[in-house]
Amino acid sequence: MLTLYDAPRCPFCARVRIVLAEKDIPYEPVVIDLSDRPAWIYEKNPSGKVPVLEDDGWVLPESAVIAEYLEERYPEPALLPPDPAERAVARLLVFRFDDFSDPYYALRRGEDGAGEAFAAELAHIDALLGRMPFLTGRGYGLTDIDYVPWVIRARELLRLSLDPYPALSDWLELLSERPAIAAEIDIVAALPR
Repeated sequence: MLTLYDAPRCPFCARVRIVLAEKDIPYEPVVIDLSDRPAWIYEKNPSGKVPVLEDDGWVLPESAVIAEYLEERYPEPALLPPDPAERAVARLLVFRFDDFSDPYYALRRGEDGAGEAFAAELAHIDALLGRMPFLTGRGYGLTDIDYVPWVIRARELLRLSLDPYPALSDWLELLSERPAIAAEIDIVAALPR
């Protein structure tokens, strides 16, 4: 059985939890306290970061890499498009994810100009979703899963209104109907403020 070294508040861990749920893959969670990381987690990942997936003694860190690994190891249901060009575009958004997350974290830290920078990123995602139904392309998949934990946390924890971003709001509402995403929304709602 797979083991996931996890932290409920971590959006990177949320990515992996959602993929595991979408693919109905059983796993054993090991919750890590991010404010008091155990020394042994550095043996699993030298950076001490979660998520870390362990599969029969084989250890893999980094959420985007774990998601791709799970996609390849458990190909059904597919979370990447069958068309190579669509897959490449979906992966490009994942590759450029730091453009989205850096302003998010700057906003959380209260840095000057972070609100405007994150608003610009939300507007960019809103424009993409105005042209296609999902960030993964014509269907829901890994790219949507890669972004949605931060959008949920921006709305719930940072109290950002998504009203200025109608396509993004509609996307989140549509994704919220999926049990894996609804479960993540519940996890975020239970986090201490």
